[in-house]
Amino acid sequence: MADRYKAGRREWHGDQIRALRHHLGLTQQELAARLGTRQQTISEWEKGMYRPRGASSTLLSIVAEQADFKYEAAPQNSKTS
Repeated sequence: MADRYKAGRREWHGDQIRALRHHLGLTQQELAARLGTRQQTISEWEKGMYRPRGASSTLLSIVAEQADFKYEAAPQNSKTS
């Protein structure tokens, strides 16, 4: 069952997180409060320094779904440079 859950998990990239935040009309601080993390973490995600994992990734997906935010996961086997 854990494998099935991992297969359905979305990867979030900085541009997607920024777009979601703008779609919601939130500041980094406000999104951080909603997700239970720090503003610096949101900034680091948006800059591409790190990517959300585990519960943070799941929460982003839930928030996006509730806000009717449409996004596509970046291709995992992309051959473009």
